[in-house]
Formats: sequence, structure tokens, C-alpha cells
Amino acid sequence: MDFQNLEALIAFAIEKEKEAANFYEENSESEMMSGTKQMLKEFAAEERKHQQMLEDFLATGIAENLDGYRFEWITDIKRSYNELLDKANSDGAKKLFKMLCQEEAKHKLALETLYDEYMAKMGD
Repeated sequence: MDFQNLEALIAFAIEKEKEAANFYEENSESEMMSGTKQMLKEFAAEERKHQQMLEDFLATGIAENLDGYRFEWITDIKRSYNELLDKANSDGAKKLFKMLCQEEAKHKLALETLYDEYMAKMGD
């Protein structure tokens, strides 16, 4: 699926950030382990910050921030942010997408670590 323009891609990313925040919030409510509950709440707050940053980026007019981006369906949001980082012209856009890439990688690593620790306790 191709995105018609950059605004559509950013709007898609905003929706994905909202979905991620909702996912973390909902799961934090039912989580029994306090450490995991807190981590999920922190992830939700970070996703809400990402959402706000993207909304602000969209509101400032993004045509001058990126050149020649090919709009296509990308299922991995981190990969989307990496591609946008490569196409960014302004320092502000580069900083935004670099930070979002790092944040998504941090979330992935934390979840993988949590899973590995859980499996180790279970004797796997």
C-alpha cells in the first residue's frame, strides 16, 4: 500500500503511536507484577510523547523537512522512522526521527529482555 503523501504517512505513524500507548495502558491495568506494570505505564507515556511530537511535526508544515520520500506500506514503525531519518533535510526532522528510532528500539529490547527473564524462570 502506498501513502499518497507525507502527511498521510505521519498520520499513520500517529495512529500507530496511539495504538501502542493504548496497548501498554490496557495491559498495565491487568499486569500483576509491579515492575512490569510500571514498565508498561512508562512505555505508554513515551508513546504519548511520540504521538505529540509527530502531531507537532505535522502542524509545523513538513514539506521542507523531507525530500523525495517514497510512500509505501511499512509494517515495522521503527523501519519507517529510519527511512524518514534518511530523507530528513532539517536538523529538527533528523533529531525527531532519530529519537523515535531509538525509543522504539529501546521498547523492543526491554520487552525481549522481560520475555527472556520470564522464560528463564519457567525453565525454558
